[in-house]
Amino acid sequence: MNKSKSFRRILIYTTLVFFVVIFLIPAYMVITTSLKSPIQISLKTAWDLPTQWFFQSFVDAWLKFKPNIINSIRLVIPATLISAVMGSINGYVLSKWKFPGSNILFMLMLFGMFIPYQSILIPLFRFLKNMGLYGSISGLVIVHVIYGLPITTLIFRNYYAEIPTEMIEAGKIDGAGFFKIYKDIVFPISLPGFVVVIIWQFTQIWNEFLFAVTLTSGTGNEPITVALSNLAGGRAVNWNLPMAGALMAALPTLVVYLVLGKYFIRGLLAGSVKG
Repeated sequence: MNKSKSFRRILIYTTLVFFVVIFLIPAYMVITTSLKSPIQISLKTAWDLPTQWFFQSFVDAWLKFKPNIINSIRLVIPATLISAVMGSINGYVLSKWKFPGSNILFMLMLFGMFIPYQSILIPLFRFLKNMGLYGSISGLVIVHVIYGLPITTLIFRNYYAEIPTEMIEAGKIDGAGFFKIYKDIVFPISLPGFVVVIIWQFTQIWNEFLFAVTLTSGTGNEPITVALSNLAGGRAVNWNLPMAGALMAALPTLVVYLVLGKYFIRGLLAGSVKG
């Protein structure tokens, strides 16, 4: 019996290690290519480690992509924070201040999660053009806030469903209004929910490409994803440069996960039983 359990455990861990290795192969290729000089890069030596470390790729990538990284920061921070706060308020209303038709409204909001980006590009382009927001970071922020509201509302609604209704009723009896109850009771215990939403939105917005290339291309406000795509689209590419840029572009999301990751599963599972 013990031998059978040991064999099963070894088989499970071997399988997990195998899939981890498969998963990390792209990361290996990106890292090794970014550390090679252009003359070291070829199909024959693609799997080889650098014979000489070439860190100039990261210097060149920073100089080239610095404006685009700044554009991405200008986009992702306000879009993430605004969508998180609005989703929190929506979830608070739909879970604790229900009104006639609130469930229908919630289902209609969730429907927005299933609308493909491609289906609304032309009307979205015309709308931003008419509003004078086409090609601007502000216009892109509005787009991501609106498209992020369904998922942020869903996460917070499920999270707030676990808050005892008696706490809200006690606040009402004490004379607290809508915003005071939110500020003094709901918001202070919302950290796990905000962590989940911030990680989700930050990652989605930072890595998003379709809206970025459609609504900012050629305006000077392109995020890093568009800049990397433009660089890799030429015929003669020094692949160490886009690989170094890709690592730099991946760093912010990695830092967010490292800093907030321990709260992620806790917040994600909140409300999974009720709600």
